[in-house]
This record gives sequence, structure tokens and C-alpha cells, in this order.
Amino acid sequence: MNVMKACIALARRQAAEAGEEPFAAIIVKDGVIVAEGVNQMTELHDPTAHAEMQAIRKACESLGSVSLEGCELYTSCEPCPMCLGAIYWAKPDVVYYACDIKEAATFGFDDEYLYKELSLPVERRELRMIRVNPEGYTEPFEVWTNRNKPMS
Repeated sequence: MNVMKACIALARRQAAEAGEEPFAAIIVKDGVIVAEGVNQMTELHDPTAHAEMQAIRKACESLGSVSLEGCELYTSCEPCPMCLGAIYWAKPDVVYYACDIKEAATFGFDDEYLYKELSLPVERRELRMIRVNPEGYTEPFEVWTNRNKPMS
């Protein structure tokens, strides 16, 4: 099975031909496809419904884990910063991609702006972000840390 060819066909058939942005992703574990995803942003009115995000959600649910260790992720295009962040959190063993971000930009999908913005200090980004620290703002972290301390 050529997984990348299947991924490209999925991007065409279930995304581009359906009016969605032309992206797809497939996750494989031990030679078996455990999840597929296509962009569904328009259909679901959800800017996070990228192909990789959809595939990661389905794979994690199917595997009963937040970890994709031991898995391979195939995607029709180099992941955007949001998807790349989710991929890093999910920890697949490898990511294979077809188009790179420069090729995608020639078709109107320009993620370079996001990569540049994320490399800037918070105060220099176009999106205004303001830190607010009400009393007790670290309590959720403290509770989590205390609940997850190793037993001695």
C-alpha cells in the first residue's frame, strides 16, 4: 500500500472535490491505517478542523491514548503551525509530507506569515495578547501538580 498516494487521493476526493481546502492526513500503526482526516473547516465551521487535527483526534480515540508513539503520520502538505504543535504533543515516530509550505503558498495557502508571527516576542505580534494575573491564577497548575506527584 502506498500510503502517501492514498493520502493525496483522499485530499482530492474528500476535500478538494467537496469544496474544502485540499488537505488530508493518514495515521498508520504497525502497517495498518488507524485514522484518516481531511480538512472540514467549512463544513464544521471550525478553524481547527484541519486534516492533521482530525486524523490525530480519530487516531487517539481509536488507540485510547493521547500518544501516537509507534505511529507514522502521512499528510498531503507540510503541516501548519497549529497542526505541527498538535503533532509534537501526540509524538508520532515520523511525519511524511508531500507539498512543502512554499509549494502550498503558490496555490494561496501561505503559512509563512504564521511561522514568522510565532517567532516574534509576544509584544511584537500583530495579534494583541495581554497577560492578566488575578489572584490564584496558578491554582489549577498547583492542583494538577499535587495530584500527579509520584507516591513515595
